[in-house]
Amino acid sequence: MQGHLSQAQLKVMSAIEGCRTAALGGYVARCSNPACGHTTIAYCSCGNRHCPKCQGSQAREWLEARRAELLDVPYFHVVFTLPPRIAAIAYQNKAVIYDLMFKASAETLLTIAADPKRLGVKIGFTSVLHTWGSAMTHHPHVHMIVPGGGISNDGTCWISTSEDFLLPVPVLTRIFRGKMLAMLKAAHADARLQFFGPHSDLADKAAFKAWLEPLYDTNWHVYAKRPFAGPEQVLAYLARYTHRVAISNKRLVSIDEKGVTFTFKDYRIEGPERYKTMTVAPGEFIRRFMLHVLPKGFHRIRHYGLLATSRTKAATIERARELIRQAAPMKPPAKQEALADEATAAAPDKPEHPCPCCGAAMIIIETFEAGRTPHHRPSVVPIAIRIDTS
Repeated sequence: MQGHLSQAQLKVMSAIEGCRTAALGGYVARCSNPACGHTTIAYCSCGNRHCPKCQGSQAREWLEARRAELLDVPYFHVVFTLPPRIAAIAYQNKAVIYDLMFKASAETLLTIAADPKRLGVKIGFTSVLHTWGSAMTHHPHVHMIVPGGGISNDGTCWISTSEDFLLPVPVLTRIFRGKMLAMLKAAHADARLQFFGPHSDLADKAAFKAWLEPLYDTNWHVYAKRPFAGPEQVLAYLARYTHRVAISNKRLVSIDEKGVTFTFKDYRIEGPERYKTMTVAPGEFIRRFMLHVLPKGFHRIRHYGLLATSRTKAATIERARELIRQAAPMKPPAKQEALADEATAAAPDKPEHPCPCCGAAMIIIETFEAGRTPHHRPSVVPIAIRIDTS
């Protein structure tokens, strides 16, 4: 199988195999409570962005940074999806076509929002690339989290969109399709695309143009959901989407030498029946997972417009907040929110890593390198023996 994997894919496999094992070294932690003294051994994480076990801490750090950027307005969720015909060549040109998808979708939102016939505003948003469907097949699409409004083109006020409507989806679809196809033609003219196997004949300019032609009449999927209930719901959503990988450990049902069984969602069906299980051979499971390894250095989370990374970003966000306050004076905090804040302030600080036995803080007492055995041994957890005399 090695001959069919790229160097980047082999590195991902190696990292995941060694994650939280003795191969990466680790540390010994002991409870700070002398009466407890519970001791445990923990192994280091690989930190690879494709590893299902390593995204939690990275997501928390990223979310804390985003918390400072939230605006007190409704947020919308917009999804731009590549049609299967383009997705087929996107796998052979990940860095180029994924980047074009980011650019085409971002330009679409920025252009339509700035149109005086629409909102006539400068907006900001965060885009997240996903390349998989629920069954881990190749399905590239971009999720966008968009504030419901923006700063007027003359910079004097904040203009909000409708409570349940961001921008017209048919217009978004048409503009995105035109921009994406134009960018693909330009990339082909600049010899930035490569073609292999059944698509090798697309290297010819005329053949590529003819191959794209039916896509002008194809229905491209652009989807806009209703707004979130509030900023905290936005953070909760981002926590699920920003650092997600093709499949999480909790979706795995069983694994043996015959196959891997996992849960997936059938979007063609509504209701509880849409949640199903699928079993594939181990080699096929690995192949599907490896489909979604991104090129080295490729950024799958990007910020645009008012939220674009720059030296003036903080000032721009503060200006937006000021204009939002002017447009709708701030309401006093709800009683339950105030009580929650007081309860939080009065509650004692909990240790970041509590002891599983008594809740006191765990303290690292030893670190050991990869392949080494720690000097301290973990505590033996007593097994409760139940005697049934019935």
